[in-house]
Amino acid sequence: MKSTIAVLAFAIASAIHAQPANTQKLVIMGNGEAVGSVVATTNGERVAVDYSVSNNGRGPKHHEDLVLNDRALPVAWSVKGTSLMGGAVDEDFHWADGHAQWKSQAEQGESTTAVPALYVLNDTSPWAYGVYARALLKAPNQSLDTWPSGSMKLEKMQSADLTANGHTLHADVYAITGIDTKPLYVFLDNKQRLVGTFDGQGTAILEGYEGAAKQVADVVASLEDQRLRSLGAKLAHNYDRPVRIKNVHVFDPATGKVGPLQTVITFDHRITYVGNDPDKLQPTEDQVVFDGQGGVLVPGLHDMHSHATSDSGLNYIAAGVTSARDMGNANGFLQKLRTRIDAGELIGPRIVPNGFLEGRSPYSAHTGFITDSVEDAVRDVDWYADRGYFQIKIYNSMNPDWVAPIAAEAHRRGMRVTGHVPAFDTPDQVIHDGYDEIAHINQLALGWVLKPGEDTRTPLRLTALARLANLDLNAPNVRATIDLMVTRHIVLDPTMSIVERLLLSRAGEVPEPEAAVIDHMPITYSRYRKRTFVPTPTPELTAQYNGAVKKSLDILKLLHDKGIRLMPGTDDTNGFSVHRELELYVKAGIPPAEVLRMATLGPEEYFGRTDRLGTIERGKLADFFLVAQDPTANISAIRAPRLVMKDGTVFFPSEIYSAIGVKPFAEPPPQEQLVAKPSVH
Repeated sequence: MKSTIAVLAFAIASAIHAQPANTQKLVIMGNGEAVGSVVATTNGERVAVDYSVSNNGRGPKHHEDLVLNDRALPVAWSVKGTSLMGGAVDEDFHWADGHAQWKSQAEQGESTTAVPALYVLNDTSPWAYGVYARALLKAPNQSLDTWPSGSMKLEKMQSADLTANGHTLHADVYAITGIDTKPLYVFLDNKQRLVGTFDGQGTAILEGYEGAAKQVADVVASLEDQRLRSLGAKLAHNYDRPVRIKNVHVFDPATGKVGPLQTVITFDHRITYVGNDPDKLQPTEDQVVFDGQGGVLVPGLHDMHSHATSDSGLNYIAAGVTSARDMGNANGFLQKLRTRIDAGELIGPRIVPNGFLEGRSPYSAHTGFITDSVEDAVRDVDWYADRGYFQIKIYNSMNPDWVAPIAAEAHRRGMRVTGHVPAFDTPDQVIHDGYDEIAHINQLALGWVLKPGEDTRTPLRLTALARLANLDLNAPNVRATIDLMVTRHIVLDPTMSIVERLLLSRAGEVPEPEAAVIDHMPITYSRYRKRTFVPTPTPELTAQYNGAVKKSLDILKLLHDKGIRLMPGTDDTNGFSVHRELELYVKAGIPPAEVLRMATLGPEEYFGRTDRLGTIERGKLADFFLVAQDPTANISAIRAPRLVMKDGTVFFPSEIYSAIGVKPFAEPPPQEQLVAKPSVH
């Protein structure tokens, strides 16, 4: 970065009449508790921002220095600190004399223009959202080109009165679009101060109005609900006639085989015909007919480790994921979301809910229930059981002594038990205490490499995986755990894709997990994925991380060969990660047909729903997707669905992706235009 550019940028600010410094603080709220803050001190056109979040033993922590011009556009912006998982952040942007330069974890670049565009941070904070909004308010048509690419638009959605502690704050609510797959909502008061916003780290609310955080979240939820309902009405195709998909092969996960060319007919949510009977091959004029052009129909995929958001359903359905298991969420939100999806109001997979239980500690994850006693934990189990939850998920800060009574109550109420291995506990012990399943391959494998007293409530639960590189899979402690899993029929939900991403992603590079999708995505997604998530690794540590990923794949293959059930899950909110999860299982040496079985029929066996889901057969729910190539020959064929059916509703992934700013991966199959035959008298 040229020092003269920095000097010129700051000179611009110095030339502007100085104003008294003022400080504004926003509190980050998660599940009703404070988990972080944003403190911004403004002095004229200069702003210094400190942003910190501590939730689930992790969170971004960085400092911003910002200089604005008279159009509220940044002409200098730097961010230094650490990101979500502790990776180093060192981002700089400067503009002066018509020349802009920037560098971030994602890339470095430059541009020459007479006036600056709006720079989009790679490592952002809630304060940045206010910067974007104020710059857009000053722009013609509330629209601006953005650096490194793209454009951004602002639209006022409504006004809201935020009330807390007997005080009311009037705010206008704006939606910012163009840089992500969903809008960013920003609350500004009558002085255009940022007073509230909502993102993946929680709800940011002006200090003193913490009690209004739920109001902010509710307004955002309502606006998103309206947007997603509108999209659902446009993107979900329901027909009052039979839907015929001809000229397709059908993958049968029970046999692992792809059948001959066939015709599949659906009506009123269900499959009514699968076969190649010549008498049934001629469509009639009262049917909707698609030509599969020799492609393959695959039963709907599952994400067995999701954390649903209001908009994640669009991403899932477009990717052929028609069912998901939610492994922990805000309880009220998840209940409402499931109701809306099941009623057809919102697009999304059917969701099987797990009840999240966390212990109280400075590292607690602020979702589900945080319990302060074993008695409270048992009552929380009953709360989930009364509402039909499938499993209890135990998390990092749970007291190890409470696992057995929690598991006993869950089993008494007909639920299974899964989760992380609580800090200072071991995989063997939680299995003895009642676990039926373990979530994440790292939670299993760390039991073989951790030292006594090491605290996995921190990012150590990921970075310590470097030790796997030299692990002997024939070591007695490894074999003892695996034998115990076989004896107790313990299931593993590996989430291998997220482990790979966290350990192997490197700043400025397109990581292998993202290579197939990154050029299709909006700027915020694509830049965020090109980063180092773990603390800056040395060459030696990089080699260990590479070895750890390879060893994790060896573990997956070993578990599979031992007959241990693997449940493909992602710990993410999109179908791209499901696709990568399955690719990794194949990379581990498991045949593609067996991997597809894990992602289709296997979960339905686990849920006890094979009477209606998991295979493409007459009488079952119409849940499947169409791809052009045979995924048993190349598992990556699943990345490009052309048509998806869920409960008989037809979706075209190209339409969904276009609606959320993603470049489509495949075109829909052609639909035949049938002409009614003339009546014979």
